Amino acid sequence: MNSRLLTFILIVLDWLSALVAWSLFYYLRKANIENVEFTVNNTFYMGIALFPIAWLLLYLLQGTYQDARRLHRLKILGITFSATLMGVIGIFFLFLLDDEINRYEQYYYSVLLLFGVHFTITFVPRFVLVSYIVKQIHNRKSGFKTLIVGGSDKAVDIFEEINGLPIGTGHQFVGFINLNGVDKLLSDDLPYLGHIDQVESVLREHEIEEVIIALESVEHDRLKKIISRLEGGDVRIKILPDMYDILSGIVEMNNIFGALLIEVKSEVMPVWQRTFKRLFDIVSSVISLVLLSPLFVVLAFLVKASSPGPILFKQDRIGKNGSVFKIIKFRTMFVGSEKNGPQLSSSSDPRITAIGRFMRKFRLDEFLQFYNVLIGDMSLVGPRPERQFYIDQIVEREPQFLELTKVRPGITSWGQVKYGYAENVDQMLDRMKYDLLYLKNRTLSLDFKIMLYTVLIIFKGAGK
Repeated sequence: MNSRLLTFILIVLDWLSALVAWSLFYYLRKANIENVEFTVNNTFYMGIALFPIAWLLLYLLQGTYQDARRLHRLKILGITFSATLMGVIGIFFLFLLDDEINRYEQYYYSVLLLFGVHFTITFVPRFVLVSYIVKQIHNRKSGFKTLIVGGSDKAVDIFEEINGLPIGTGHQFVGFINLNGVDKLLSDDLPYLGHIDQVESVLREHEIEEVIIALESVEHDRLKKIISRLEGGDVRIKILPDMYDILSGIVEMNNIFGALLIEVKSEVMPVWQRTFKRLFDIVSSVISLVLLSPLFVVLAFLVKASSPGPILFKQDRIGKNGSVFKIIKFRTMFVGSEKNGPQLSSSSDPRITAIGRFMRKFRLDEFLQFYNVLIGDMSLVGPRPERQFYIDQIVEREPQFLELTKVRPGITSWGQVKYGYAENVDQMLDRMKYDLLYLKNRTLSLDFKIMLYTVLIIFKGAGK
C-alpha cells in the first residue's frame, strides 16, 4: 500500500473519529453531567461540522500526515496523546468555559470526559492501521527503496546485518553504487547501479527513499561531500557510527531490532513549524494578492508607459531540489537588456527604466512573486533563487552553495536583508554566507524577524 493511500485512509479515520467523539461527548455531557434531556440543536450541528476539520488541521500542523508508512505504535500513541491534550484545552477555553453550569466541578468532568472519549475513539483505529503497517514492514512485504553507497567490506557487512535481522526494518535494497572503480563486493547480492558521480540520476531513476553510506562517521571529508550531494527531497540518509558516536549518544535507536545507524538530519525546523510556514505562505499570499491588486493595476500602467515592451518579466530560476520555475516580476529594464548574455544589475545600471528604478528602491517589482509563493515555487522567506548561469560559476568556487537549493527559495532572505542585491559573483558569495547561516538556524521566529526587517527596508526605500 503506497504512502498516499495510507495517508488518505488515516485522514478519513481521523475525520470520522472526531465526528463520532464530539457526538458521543455531547450526548454524555448532557445526559450524565448536566442531567438534562439530550436534544439535537444548532450547537450540536456546528460541532460535528467544524470540530472534525479543526482536529485535522491540528494533526496536520503536528506532522501526523507527513509519511504514514513511517508511523509506529509508540509514535502514534505519543502524537495522539499530545494532540488530544492540546485540542481539548483549546475547546475548553474557546467553547466550554462560557457554558452555564450548576457546579464548578462540571468543568473538570467535561474536560476529562472529552479527553477520554476523543483519545480512545481516535487512538483505536489509528493503532489498528499502524499495526497493519508495522506488520507489513516486519514481514518484509513493505518498506522503503534503499540504496547502499559503497561496495567495500563495510557495505557487505551492513547489508548482511540488516538482511539477517529476525524481522524486517523497512529497507528494501534496490542496489548499490561504489565510491571508486574497484569496490564492487556487493555485486553478488545487489545490482550495481553505477558510480557516486551518477548518484543524482540513480536516486531519480529508482525513486530511492533511503540511502545508507557505508563509510564510518570519522571519514568526515568524504562523508561531507557525499551527503551534500544526497541531501534534499524526501531521501533519508544514514551512516555507520563509530564507538565515539555510540558513547556520546548520537546514535538514536527507534527500533530495538534495527542495525546501528546514524540518521543524518539536515532539517532543523520541526515538522509543525514547516507545516505552519507553508500554511502561512499560502494565506499571506492570497491576502496580499487581493489587497495589492489596485497597486498592481497602477504599476502595470506605469510600466507600460515607461518604455515599450511587456508589463511582466518572467525568467527561469532554480528552485527547491534543482527544479526550474518561472519567477514573475514587473519589468524594470528596457527590452533587450541581456542581448549580450546574462548580466547582473547595479544601482547605476543604465538598463533600468525610470519607473523601474523607483520600483526597485521600494521592492515593488517583487510583489508579484506572491503568486510564485502561492503555487509552491517559492516561500516568503528563503534563499533568493538564482539563475543556473550564475549557480554554475558560484559552485566552481564554493560547492556549498548547492545547500541553498535544498529548500524553497524566498521573496526575501537573511542575505537579502543583511547584504542586499548582489552585483557580481563575489557579492553573491558574500551574501551566501548569511543564507547558509539561515539554512542551519531556520525557525519561525527567525522568519518573522526577516520579514519585519524587509518591511522596514520597503518603507525606507532602501532597496536597490
